Amino acid sequence: MLEVIQSIMDLGAVVMLPLVMTILGLVFRMKVGKAVKAGLMIGIGFAGLQLVIGLLMTSVEPAITYYKGLDTAGFTTVDVGWAAMGASVWSVPFAALAILLIVLVNLLMIALKWTNVLNVDIWNYIHFLIPGTLAYALTGSFWVGLIVTVVLSVVSLVVGRIIAPYWQKYYGLEGTTCTTFSFITLAWPVGVLVDKVIGSIPGLKKIDLSMDKVGDRLGFFGDTAIIGLLVGAFLGVLTGQPWQGVLTMGMGIAATLVLLPRMVSVMMEGLSAVGTGAHEFMKRRVGKDRELTIGMDVALALGDPTAITTTVLMIPLAILYAFIIPGMTYFPVGLLTVIVYMVPMISLGCRGNLFRTIVGSALFLLFVQFAANLFAPEATEMMRATGVQVDGVVTDGFFGFNLANVVISTLNRIF
Repeated sequence: MLEVIQSIMDLGAVVMLPLVMTILGLVFRMKVGKAVKAGLMIGIGFAGLQLVIGLLMTSVEPAITYYKGLDTAGFTTVDVGWAAMGASVWSVPFAALAILLIVLVNLLMIALKWTNVLNVDIWNYIHFLIPGTLAYALTGSFWVGLIVTVVLSVVSLVVGRIIAPYWQKYYGLEGTTCTTFSFITLAWPVGVLVDKVIGSIPGLKKIDLSMDKVGDRLGFFGDTAIIGLLVGAFLGVLTGQPWQGVLTMGMGIAATLVLLPRMVSVMMEGLSAVGTGAHEFMKRRVGKDRELTIGMDVALALGDPTAITTTVLMIPLAILYAFIIPGMTYFPVGLLTVIVYMVPMISLGCRGNLFRTIVGSALFLLFVQFAANLFAPEATEMMRATGVQVDGVVTDGFFGFNLANVVISTLNRIF
């Protein structure tokens, strides 16, 4: 069964998302043609989103390569990257059962009116499975690993419902919420906390650098495309790129800032149709007051100019942290590709204020790198429990930005 689930997951979100959403549309009694069209538009939008994110990563790759070339001889812990860590957990004995139970529990909670969130973000189940595998590795118990995994999926539904109104208002993604566990349970609260703290400090609370207001004040230089060009060029100059590379990097970031919102709007064309179908279905079956909210990947929020601008600024900061955090033993090259997913929820918590988002992201990134370094022994033990051959000590950003991993690792140290 695990092989079947793994083969389905290997299709990737670009294929799985339109399939799942088309099936949902049919379940909601949409006409076949409309359901297929809605699923296709969602898939096409997500494919475009992935392509633009690929453009972003290609644009900053010279900067990442520059940092890879720094002297890292003193770093003895290997940053394996989220992809390797995520792939490894599918080999644990309870993985297949956990996926089945996550889906059934979600449907049961909707039927019992305990939630109105339907989590279709199935390719991010690794955010539940990694902590579950960690618990399994540390306790040796199949059942502890399974229970942790399923409980975290329920937590994701609860938090997803809480953030839904903020998510929909800020990002304009009606009928959806974010259910990517790691970022809604830690990055978003950090953003909210930073927003409240700075909002209570005289002087600092008056600093309002929201991208819209910056654009209004700076005119031509406040245009999203121009900001992208300048930020990208800054990163190019900072990492010693030739003038051609500086311009290429600037154009890549500018294109990302302009194209990402366009791709999200294509997705929303399909999501709106499915959302309407879900609303009509729920009204017929369970009453007018029931609304079904679709839980989606944090990638839907990547079109936020505040988040992208902050992401580019955080890349060199992540490298700086590697050299100034006491006792740092790993060089966070793999983490650089994840920052883009960490920042949007902080931006949401800070309500798009660029200054607060930068401060919140800087603090969050500091914690993530500190924790990933601190809990490297637990990360190594988890990887070995999956059967992956590991030489020496390894770690990953998951042990810093995933709240469950931090809690489980801390409890392991205490007890």
